[in-house]
Amino acid sequence: MGFARACSVALVGVDGVVVEVQADLEPGVAAFTLVGLPDKTLVESRDRVRAAVVNSGAAWPQKKLTVGLSPASVPKSGAGFDLAVAAAVLGAAEVVDPGAIADLVLIGELGLDGRVRPVRGILPAVLAAAEAGHRQVVVPQQCAAEAALVPEVSVLGVRSLRQLIAVLTGGEVPEEEPCGPSGRPDPMLAGLLVPGAGLGTGLARSRPGREEGADFPDLADVAGQHTARRALEVAAAGGHHLFLSGPPGAGKTMLAERLPWLLPPLTRQDSLEVTAVHSVAGILPPGEPLVARPPYCAPHHSATMQSLVGGGTGIPRPGAVSLAHRGVLFLDEAAEFHSRALDALRQPLESGHVVIARTAGVVRLPARFLMVLAANPCPCGRHTLHGAGCECPPSVIRRYQARLSGPLLDRVDLRVEVEPVTRGDLMGRGGRGESTAAVADRVRQARERAAARLADTPWRLNSEVPGQELRTRWQAGPGALAPAERDLERGLLTARGLDRVLRVAWTVADLRERDRPEALDVAVALELRTGIARGAMSLPGAGT
Repeated sequence: MGFARACSVALVGVDGVVVEVQADLEPGVAAFTLVGLPDKTLVESRDRVRAAVVNSGAAWPQKKLTVGLSPASVPKSGAGFDLAVAAAVLGAAEVVDPGAIADLVLIGELGLDGRVRPVRGILPAVLAAAEAGHRQVVVPQQCAAEAALVPEVSVLGVRSLRQLIAVLTGGEVPEEEPCGPSGRPDPMLAGLLVPGAGLGTGLARSRPGREEGADFPDLADVAGQHTARRALEVAAAGGHHLFLSGPPGAGKTMLAERLPWLLPPLTRQDSLEVTAVHSVAGILPPGEPLVARPPYCAPHHSATMQSLVGGGTGIPRPGAVSLAHRGVLFLDEAAEFHSRALDALRQPLESGHVVIARTAGVVRLPARFLMVLAANPCPCGRHTLHGAGCECPPSVIRRYQARLSGPLLDRVDLRVEVEPVTRGDLMGRGGRGESTAAVADRVRQARERAAARLADTPWRLNSEVPGQELRTRWQAGPGALAPAERDLERGLLTARGLDRVLRVAWTVADLRERDRPEALDVAVALELRTGIARGAMSLPGAGT
């Protein structure tokens, strides 16, 4: 009788559970039994592992073979267990030393020819292994750079099962030639990128031909829209959600596309979180193991509730809110989204994460994103244009605007009416606006001021600070909140709305390099919140 064990990792959302893969050989009729709550893909690993072991030059044991995946109560899916199953079987057959693989974490899919194919979710799997105390992992060579992002973990990248056997037995490691014709993409990477899984996700990159660090797209390309540009700067500095309403062609989409470039680069911890989500979703670009810039996700208005917040059959998958974690979620034509899908965003907007319960389990996914809504004022889009001939009946206009529910809009800090672009602005007679680099520099300085103030707290941005703390621990200047309190009494603001005005006022104060909000800062926050002109946005430096 032979027994051996190895380790692998089962992913539940973006969290991993270390799984012990046990192989037991006993005399009897040759059979291969796999137990431990495997899914269909994992059950098929019996045929893949058998063929891979034989084609790698090792003898398949002609005995009764039982492979158990422990803990048995954890659902296990995917082909990433193949390498660990093969190592455990070879250890039980004494082809390799069972002691050498006992604490080794192996992740990878096996082809019938013995090649090791990359799988999704390598980074969160290795993070889970490191948290469980494992310090040695074996992954496909194409994923070695991603696994190496986890500190204090020794990573071995292999291209085939033959190479792994050679390393474990101390033999000469064979060279594996690239698969497929030269000059073509590596077919082994096909399993990493899942078509259609990105939901409009784009990772910010520099424009080809520009110097390193140049910003693209440039905010200076937006004609006019001074109020909207200032609101965009405030949103980036404090992490405040933004609603842009205006006629078609006014520049709402252009403004939203430039918002990710106003955000500072991700910190190391944020980069690991974003990379883990993108790796699990299958949209991590090959050759770029670490996401350094805030992501930008813009799903189509026909997106379902499951595609926005996550879900699907079996174990839930990340949705758009998780793919936009630490970045921007842009919902263009927001009024065309299904009302249930939009209202499902209310919980992650408040908590910064989404909890999805399915029969296969409960998954908690990160969802700390900056949301931008853009919508037309009516179905034809000409309601706010003078002399444009809007023929939408008032009842149709009311129903169209009511598609964005009050509770959802109450969670949006900034609401801006985007005016039509004038001929002078379009022809550049008023001069170009500030570039993305100039605005991003002010945003960075404002975030640094907020971070220094919140250094000993669990919050990093003004949008995350509870209202109770802003009313007691960090108070505004004397009399600064009087206009906001009057709006609360008149019903123009809710209690949540007052707290959000305070948060925006702190962001405006940080942009203006003030120690605390003054009356002007609160007036700017109120104007951006209610849309009622108070003269603050026209004052010099009000938006900067």
